[in-house]
Amino acid sequence: MNREEVLTLLNANTAEERLENLRLLIEQEDEKPEERPQYANNHIHTFYSFSPYSPTAAVWFAREAGLTTAGIMDHDSIAGADEFEEAGRIAAVATTSGMECRVSLEGTPFAERKLNNPDQDGIAYMAIHGVRREGRVKLQDYFAPLREHRNVRNRRMVEKINSIVSPHGVELDFDRDVIPISQYENGGSVTERHLLYALGEKIFEVVGSEELVHFLEQVLRINLADKQRSLLSDPSNPHLKYDLLGVLKAELVEQIYIPATEECITLAELVELGREVNAIVCYAYLGDVGESVTGDKKTAKFEDDYLEELLDELKRNGVAGVTYMPSRNSESQLDRLQKLCRERGFIEISGEDINSPRQGFICEQLAKPQFSHLIDATWRLIEHER
Repeated sequence: MNREEVLTLLNANTAEERLENLRLLIEQEDEKPEERPQYANNHIHTFYSFSPYSPTAAVWFAREAGLTTAGIMDHDSIAGADEFEEAGRIAAVATTSGMECRVSLEGTPFAERKLNNPDQDGIAYMAIHGVRREGRVKLQDYFAPLREHRNVRNRRMVEKINSIVSPHGVELDFDRDVIPISQYENGGSVTERHLLYALGEKIFEVVGSEELVHFLEQVLRINLADKQRSLLSDPSNPHLKYDLLGVLKAELVEQIYIPATEECITLAELVELGREVNAIVCYAYLGDVGESVTGDKKTAKFEDDYLEELLDELKRNGVAGVTYMPSRNSESQLDRLQKLCRERGFIEISGEDINSPRQGFICEQLAKPQFSHLIDATWRLIEHER
């Protein structure tokens, strides 16, 4: 059975079907994947925010890669956590559950500074790690109205998308084209990636794959790099739609983005919420970006110029940890970040931001002695949830 066939089974319509299919696949396998316990990943997105993977599929492909632990991290939703935990039990993969959200730093010295959010100053991506089962309902309920506020903004961004593409015969409808490719009806969130993936599907529908590059370059006036042009010109490319998404996200978000306001809680509110559900609130370090690993971020400066000041402010406000992705940063960035975390007593948590089939579940850097404590931190997260 090939990868796509497995993915179809593990992305079935209901969690019950997905989990039963996982049981059958494990029963039928000839050999268990080789374990690679020197690696961990606590930042796997599922289709409850944006990803090709259901929570069950995420566990299967993490296990296939050799991971003995896996961590879920969806935007504004933790609806997939129970399924993820049960899939881990079936597959003998230890799991940890969290969620990611945008947080306003209004009232701090960083209210108007660029942090780890490429789209909006004064707004930070924060992660809530180690959410126990009894805290998940509270988190999911707390973010329900915020997901609705986000959809108000999503609809306005679809209007902006249409102002760009409708003169060229491409028209996007939020209810018809975007909602069905999300898990909104099951408690998931709708993100900018959903909007642009749906736009990509509409572009394919209208112009076809053969005229795709011409449409992007000559009609939308997007400057493609040679590698992007090659990938988007290859009809046999299995990741074609996700590669197109990367281009659209990098080139169009700046034009269509509407600032997030009502859907963003404050830092103080997030820290208090973390205390109430006994979870670990972390800042998600991005760092200045050179060449983007996933092709959806432009070269830009973020929080590195005032990182010490930022971490001090987060510590004063009760933030417990920092989460980061070793494959995204330079050696000097990581050395500095780790030193600053140690000095301030921050928990360090690692994970690779998985939301595309092109990405691997293994971060090879974690095999280096410099990152061994990140594996230990993962097991402490798992024990915390248990």
